[in-house]
Amino acid sequence: MLEAAIFVVFPFCMAFAAISDMLSMTIANRVSLLLGVTFLVVAPLTGMDWQLYGMHVLAGVTVLLITFSLFAFGGLGGGDAKLLATTALWMGFGPNLMQYLVYSAFFGGILTLMILSYRRSALSVFTGQNPFLRNFANKDEGVPYGIALGIGGLAVFPDTALVQWALDRLASA
Repeated sequence: MLEAAIFVVFPFCMAFAAISDMLSMTIANRVSLLLGVTFLVVAPLTGMDWQLYGMHVLAGVTVLLITFSLFAFGGLGGGDAKLLATTALWMGFGPNLMQYLVYSAFFGGILTLMILSYRRSALSVFTGQNPFLRNFANKDEGVPYGIALGIGGLAVFPDTALVQWALDRLASA
């Protein structure tokens, strides 16, 4: 049961956040809430020691403080800030968190360059009314960074402590 929660909740939330941000330029609070609550409940049940658990929580709080500072100055959307923080909760301090941040920045940079290029192209005039492309075409909109955060999170997720625990449990069954 715990294995199913680990394998389903995180990937579903990251994919939902990416698609939601693409279509509506918002990431619902319930996505970050579900990610956070699931980690806080499931991690201790896996036998994660309290020191490691605390470091995961500290990673989430630290990223939340940094991202809300960026949000306050207009450098990041509120949904992106909350998603980054709850994803950091799953990653914990260490290589997984750094890898997630680097991947998300890399994919975010590529996404931004592609959107800016698309907005300057004649193609955006013809395809800009498409529900999947309208936010990409609108020069008054920002970049739906939840797409990059989702891709980065999904890329690093298999290396996280909870996934490794779940895989070990399945292998020993």
